[in-house]
Amino acid sequence: MQQLLERKGIEWKHFLFIYKFALDEIHTKLEILNEEFQFVHEHNPIEHIKVRIKSPESIKSKLERKGLEVSTENGERYIHDIAGIRVICSFVSDIYKIYDMIKNQDDVRVLRVKDYIKNPKPNGYQSLHLVIDIPVFLSDRTERVKVEVQIRTIAMDFWASLEHKIYYKFECDVPPHLTDELKQAAEMVHYLDVKMKRIKDEMELYTSAEKK
Repeated sequence: MQQLLERKGIEWKHFLFIYKFALDEIHTKLEILNEEFQFVHEHNPIEHIKVRIKSPESIKSKLERKGLEVSTENGERYIHDIAGIRVICSFVSDIYKIYDMIKNQDDVRVLRVKDYIKNPKPNGYQSLHLVIDIPVFLSDRTERVKVEVQIRTIAMDFWASLEHKIYYKFECDVPPHLTDELKQAAEMVHYLDVKMKRIKDEMELYTSAEKK
C-alpha cells in the first residue's frame, strides 16, 4: 500500500512538472512582449505577473466535485486551470492589447474566452479569462498544455483579492450587506478604471502636442 501511494505521488509530481514548464513558456512570452511594447510604444501594458499551479489535493477535490474518477488523465482532460497566470495591467485598454498579443502568437491557441469586463459576474467580479494551450518541448516529445490566463487591472485585482478573503472568512456564506457593499465597490472600480483611462488619454494628448 505504501509503495502504491509513493508511485501515485511520483505520478502526480511528473504530471504537474509539465504545467510548470507551460507556465514558464507563457511567462517568458509575456515578458518579451512587454519589453518589446515598451521599446516601440514607450508604454508597459503589464504591471506585474503572478503564477500558480493547483496542488494535487485541489485537483483531486475538483474532480470529485465533478463526479469524476481521480486520475491525472481526468485532470488533464476536464480541469482547465491547473496552471494559472494572472496578468495585472494599469488600464482596461491594456487588457485587450495583451489579449491580442497572446492570440497572435503562432504557437499559442486560444481555446476559450470569458469576458467578465464587458459582462461582469453577478457579484461584480471583472476580469478577462482565457484558456490557452501552448507547446512544451521535452527531450523526447512535444506536448500541448492548457493554461488559464486572467488579465485584469490593478483596481480589479484589489477588488478580487478582497472578495476572495471575505468569501474565505465566511465560508461562502457572506452576509447580504457585505455582498451589497462588494457590488458597490465593483461599480467604483469600474468608474476608477474609466477615470484613469481618461487621464492617461489626456496626458498623451499633451505629450503629442509638446513633441510637435
